[in-house]
Amino acid sequence: MAKRPALGRGLSALLEHSDNTKDPIEQSGSEQTVGRLAGGSIAVLSISQIQANPFQPRSNFDQQALQELAQSIRTYGIIQPVTVRKISANKYQLISGERRFRASQLAELDEIPAYIREADDQVMLEMALVENIQRENLDAIEVAISYKRLIEECELTQEALSDRVGKDRSTVANYLRLLKLPAEIQVGIIEKEISMGHARALVNAGSEAEQINLFRKVVKDGLSVRKLEELIRHPENNSTAPSSKAAGLSFEQQKYHDDLRGQFGQSVKLQVKSNGAGKIEIPFSSEEDLRKIIDLLDIG
Repeated sequence: MAKRPALGRGLSALLEHSDNTKDPIEQSGSEQTVGRLAGGSIAVLSISQIQANPFQPRSNFDQQALQELAQSIRTYGIIQPVTVRKISANKYQLISGERRFRASQLAELDEIPAYIREADDQVMLEMALVENIQRENLDAIEVAISYKRLIEECELTQEALSDRVGKDRSTVANYLRLLKLPAEIQVGIIEKEISMGHARALVNAGSEAEQINLFRKVVKDGLSVRKLEELIRHPENNSTAPSSKAAGLSFEQQKYHDDLRGQFGQSVKLQVKSNGAGKIEIPFSSEEDLRKIIDLLDIG
């Protein structure tokens, strides 16, 4: 198999003609340092020498996007080197650039250009998180989790974090508040069922039951952010608000009640006594309604 080029055309030219002077090529085992740029040395490393970053905040990568990046790399080479730290004589660990690393593997490159830096685990974590927040197409929950990790694991204040990522402190705070939303809504954000604007509005929607109820209505009816904000200001206009007949239920029981109504209709009743006993009523008005209920219960 023919060896594929690792360096991008522009990067290769820059390394060879920086300030009209070629930098010397230094050999050290299988590592080949081919030049210097601001921020540290650049080396051409074997793919097999590089280990993935255990602190990578992003666990899911769009496979189609990776394939497209791999095709670009096959055509143009690596335009921007990855960043690594040396962990042994011939082993390196990614600090940032995991998409480029994975795409290079898909492109069947033998080697890849890399900045080599020295960093302990905490510095490495901070660098990886900040790089991902700034450069990757993370969803809002991934950004929020990265912000939280920077605050908790790197011991940063919100003000220091805002300086690190180049965002207003209020923006950072808004992302962090998303992590207070119920898990169902967070999944909806990740799966792009609702926008960041919807999510910010839902944070102020009251109880978790009310937040979930409004989230489901947004998804079902395709409500705009403005319409959602109106429903939050005027909950009496929300025709799917939790029934007063369900008053007295715990949060978990209220959620069961709402789930049942979503499956079987608004007339479903869940009643629970103080000793835990109770009943579920699912009324129907015709043989056809009964068949639908049996089908939903999957017992027919």
